[in-house]
Amino acid sequence: MLRILLFSLLIMGTFLSACSGESTSSNSVMSSDENGEPDDKQVLNISEESEIPTMDPSMATDVVAFQWLASTMDGLYRFGKNGEIESGIAKSHEVSRDGKIWTFNLREDAKWTNGDPVTAHDFVYSWRRAVNPEVGSEYGPYMFSGVVENAEAVSKGEKPVEELGVKAIDDTTFEVQLEKPIPYFKELTTFTTFLPLNQKFVEKHGEDFALTADALLANGPFTFTEWEAGEGWVLEKNEDYWDEKNVKLEKINVNVVKEVSTSVNLYESGDLDRTGLTAEFVDKYGSSPEFSTIRKPSLLYIKMNQENEVLSNENARKAIQRIINKENVANVILNNGATPIGGTMPAEFVSHPESNKDFREINGNLVPYDTEKAKEHWKKAKEELGMEEVELNLLGDDIGVSKKMTAYFKDQLEQLEGLTINVQSVPFKERLRRNSEMEYELQNYVWLPDYLDANTFMNLWVTDGANNKTGYASEEYDQLIKRANNELAQKPVERFEAFLKAEKLLIKEDAVIAPIYQKGSAKLQKPYVKGTYRNPMGSGYIYKYSYIEAK
Repeated sequence: MLRILLFSLLIMGTFLSACSGESTSSNSVMSSDENGEPDDKQVLNISEESEIPTMDPSMATDVVAFQWLASTMDGLYRFGKNGEIESGIAKSHEVSRDGKIWTFNLREDAKWTNGDPVTAHDFVYSWRRAVNPEVGSEYGPYMFSGVVENAEAVSKGEKPVEELGVKAIDDTTFEVQLEKPIPYFKELTTFTTFLPLNQKFVEKHGEDFALTADALLANGPFTFTEWEAGEGWVLEKNEDYWDEKNVKLEKINVNVVKEVSTSVNLYESGDLDRTGLTAEFVDKYGSSPEFSTIRKPSLLYIKMNQENEVLSNENARKAIQRIINKENVANVILNNGATPIGGTMPAEFVSHPESNKDFREINGNLVPYDTEKAKEHWKKAKEELGMEEVELNLLGDDIGVSKKMTAYFKDQLEQLEGLTINVQSVPFKERLRRNSEMEYELQNYVWLPDYLDANTFMNLWVTDGANNKTGYASEEYDQLIKRANNELAQKPVERFEAFLKAEKLLIKEDAVIAPIYQKGSAKLQKPYVKGTYRNPMGSGYIYKYSYIEAK
């Protein structure tokens, strides 16, 4: 059974005060000593703020699912120590001279937890399923279109799934035909949507697939043994994993804990081995040797649904971009290593191929905090709309820090005369659904990179893009992204500069989103937890090499 957490008693816990701490890089090991002796009790106890909506690789769109799919599944390749790509189901691969045909040689000792071998046919089935319009995957068309041959036509129902550019030469040889050379294709194969699926198992469970522990099949380091909706889940070491000798943890207990204060109390009592921290706790624990912060390559911004009459107005959107004090958000509300941002590309993510200057440094802050300018735009917007009083809904998650953030945004936005903001705090899964259906007006939204290339942030906003969900459509923007990924694909300087221009158009001219901050993370972790690495794409931790050191 899941560990029973005595919340009512632990809430009474008290805290020691502290004042400062040192940052670590996003790819650093959580604890640098990997030479200690493992403890006999290899059990890690952690928490998540949100439930997993689904563990279906074709349907998952959120970081919680990405985290636990990465812990239970191997794709062709996976992220390992220090964020380096390592072998998964693929032992090796070859690429044709023109860069369009990738042939993956699969290992023969990889198994599913039902005993079936993992074969090339599992990749063919999964990748076809991801772009099958009848399945309705969001990420499938987004990740495969323009990459794997015929993916876009298949996802639009213009060609049958059998014409997707994938082929099982035999059980251990998987061939992929690309639309064009993709220099980061190996990195793409580490992403959730590219994971294999066992067709027999998926079809047996039908609509219930990947929604309970009994309806899950693993081929990675761990496997789900319990999953209680709203409460948490338990993972245990997969004894049939091809690399099980390098997996030291026997069990990972995960409890859903929405409030940071509760999580901190559980950490203090010894019921959790790691907890995230919000601003008030950073001040208390900052000097603790168990404290650390990182800056993640992910952003929080306010999405604005242009199907709404008010938000279809460019001046209204520009007012919203400039009225929020982003310094206060990052340094006061969060105080966890987050930094204000004025674009859609995070800092320290990609650099100019010649000057090596950071993308964010080159384009700078495209929408600085400026209340006077914001109010000027708002006055023009009301005149153009013929409105004096405006009411907008702001959608956010119902967990502690998100609720505080949404309340702060409401206060800031209502500085615009005549504007009333109605806050809608909903469970994470419900917010994802409303975003997918565009059932929102304003929304707090986070985006993490899917691969190490500027395109992962820039192609979000193309017309009718699977992750656009704002109603934005710009032929000029579409052309810039198209050129960057086609005729400029082998011209890195020109490609980079096309992305710079596209960001200025997106943020400064068209005001599609209101960028707020680049995410940071402050946490406490017990010193006996060793060998845990950050996923370099910002979607959580790598537990394959984690262990509990003997105390």
